[in-house]
Amino acid sequence: MEQSAQQAQQLDHLASAPASAFAAFGLPGLGGPASAAPPEPRPILELEGEEYEDELDALSDWVDDFLLPVYGAEVTTAAPWCLQWQEHSDVVAWLHALWLAYQQHKDPEAGLSGLLVWHRDFLTHTMVAVRGPGGPLSACMTSPDRPAHRLLPGPPPSARTEKANASEADVPGESTS
Repeated sequence: MEQSAQQAQQLDHLASAPASAFAAFGLPGLGGPASAAPPEPRPILELEGEEYEDELDALSDWVDDFLLPVYGAEVTTAAPWCLQWQEHSDVVAWLHALWLAYQQHKDPEAGLSGLLVWHRDFLTHTMVAVRGPGGPLSACMTSPDRPAHRLLPGPPPSARTEKANASEADVPGESTS
C-alpha cells in the first residue's frame, strides 16, 4: 500500500511539472499547453471600417516605402501605375496578398531561401497582374508627365443574378413605387 501511495505521488508530481527540457527550445512540453497561435490573416477586402482603414494605412506605408522604391520601375504604357491605387479594390487585394506573403517569407522560419521564393512565386506574378498593359491600372497613369486615374467598369452581374433580382422585385403584394 505504501508503494502504491508513493507511485501515485510521483505520478501527480510528473503530471503537474512543466517539461523544462522542451521549454528551452520554445516548444510546449509533453501534455503541456500549446503556445497560442498567431491570429489568422484575413483578406483586406473582408475587413470593414477602422480595421480596414488601419490595414490599408499599413499596406500603403509598405507599398510607398518599400515596394515602389525597390520594384516600382518606370511608369510606361507597358507598366502603368496609379497614384490613387487605394481606390482600385482589385489592386488593393493583390498588393495586400503580396504584402502578407512578403511578411511570411522574410520570417527566419522561412529559411535562407524564403525571399527568393517570394520573388519567384509572388512578386513577379503580382506586378504583371497589377501593372500589365491590360491590368486594372491600364486606364491610369502611363507616363509620369500625365497623371491619370480612372476606374474601369467591371462586368455586369450574371444573367442568373439579374433574373433573381427581377423576380424579387416582382413579388406579388409588394408595391414598387
